[in-house]
Parts: sequence; C-alpha cells; structure tokens
Amino acid sequence: MNRDWTATARTLSEALPYLQRYSGAVVVVKFGGNAMGDDDAMAEFARDIVLMKQVGMNPVVCHGGGPMINELLGKLGIESTFVRGKRVTTKETVEVVEMVLSGLVNKRIVQAINDAGGRAVGISGKDDDLMVCEADDPELGFVGRPIEMNVQIIRDLYKAGMIPVIAPVATGMADNETFNVNGDTAAGAIAGALRADRLLLLTDVAGVKDRNGEVLTQIHPDQVREMIADGTIAGGMIPKTETALKALEDGVRAVVILDGRVPHASLLELFTEHGAGSLIRSTPPSTRPHGLRQGGASL
Repeated sequence: MNRDWTATARTLSEALPYLQRYSGAVVVVKFGGNAMGDDDAMAEFARDIVLMKQVGMNPVVCHGGGPMINELLGKLGIESTFVRGKRVTTKETVEVVEMVLSGLVNKRIVQAINDAGGRAVGISGKDDDLMVCEADDPELGFVGRPIEMNVQIIRDLYKAGMIPVIAPVATGMADNETFNVNGDTAAGAIAGALRADRLLLLTDVAGVKDRNGEVLTQIHPDQVREMIADGTIAGGMIPKTETALKALEDGVRAVVILDGRVPHASLLELFTEHGAGSLIRSTPPSTRPHGLRQGGASL
C-alpha cells in the first residue's frame, strides 16, 4: 500500500510542468461514442473534466448522441433514409434530435459533472445564437454547417467558474429554423471560434493509423492531406481529420484524436509525457520515437 501511495504522489509531482503549462488554457472536449451510454464511463469522464477545471483550465464540453437519437426514432416509428451513407434529417427528425441532444443527453452530462463536484451549465448552439448554420447539403435536409459563431456566452460561463456543456443543435438564418450539426463539426467550430489551446476529439478508435495499422502520435496537416488522398485515412476518420484541419486553420493550437474508451484518456493526453492518441498541429513533428511525444508539455 505504501508503494501505491508513493506512486500516486510521484505521478502528481511529475504532472506539475503540464499543470503549469495549461493554467488558463481553453480545452474543447468532444464527448461521444459508447461511453455516453455507460454510467461508470460517464462518471469517470465527468471527474476528469472537473479535475481539469480544478487545476485552472477552462474545459468546454461538446457532445454527440447518435445512438440515443436512433433509439427514440425507433420507438416513435420514424424511419430514417440515407443519402451516400448519411441520414436525411427531415423537419420531423430534427425535432427528435433536439429533444434528445438538448434535453436527455445534455442534462445527463451536466448532472454527472455536477455530481462530481463541478458547476456545469447545459446549452445548445441556439442559445444566444451561439451557432448559426446553413444546410450542409440540400439532399440531407436539416443537417447544418456552421457559418457564424458567437462564443461570448461560452467565455462568460467559464470566466464565471462554470463548465459549458454544449449540444450540437443550431439555429438557421430563417425564423424558427433548427439544424442538426455533427458533433465533431460543432466541436471544431467552437474550438476555432474560441482559438482554443486544444481540441480533444474522443472517439472509439485509438487514433489515426498508418498503412501498417500503427497509431501515429504526431501528424502535420500536410501529412493528413496526403493520407486522405492516398486512402490511408478512410471511412469515419476522414471527417474527424477534416474537422481537425479546419480547426487548425481557424486558430486552434493543436487537435488530438484519441480513444475515449481508455480510462482517463484526456488526462493522459494533457498531463503526461507520453500523451494519448494522434496529435495534429502545424508545427513540424518532433523526432521522438514512436509513442513518445511531449503530451501536455507541447502546448
């Protein structure tokens, strides 16, 4: 037991440089995937977010909720149609999306953070016209692409000691217009508008992989574009990496795609030398061996 406590104390001591680096930093965390439906995983995530706030960071949570949307649509007998693999969001569907994301999912996360000792406030992209969208593709209906961001409400919340939790539902240019926004896209747009120090995209894979299936710990945007072009990056990883590239262009200092199933993944990324997942940033990759990059120290 003494060795266990000593190891804990050593871990805390070794985290000091990273805690100092991130004091006052804005970190946008996209939360989604299977962890959202698991009470223990939700509680663990909430504790990590509260810890980030406690040590002086400004975490901003943006979430998805696809499985919950699918479940309620099924219960209501609303059939989904797809175009090129993407769900068509009708006016009827977008009402369900808003109920699930702004209601059930958002408030579960808020409650979990509050239960962990934090002060969370749940909002959506509609609040204070935070996120204004236009149709991303007319064939997809009410699926939105952010064209205007008004993030002062987020700044006001975290400066007041709150943790903003944001549902990816947005308003449109027309009156009473509602758009469903992809969670990664929303998180990237929020991070870009805030010029965040980090955007963490928690997903259900270990990170961006090379042709041999090895996770790349550091990637330059030019490498990402090459890997998309030659098919190394494919499927669901394409929109995530495209979100990362857009966020970097908008002023985010770095984006990390990491496995949200790993316990305390965000803390591993921010507060350890090893880091976690795949870090994408415009500065050239370091010459460190595979798996050894300066996690949080490379702010």
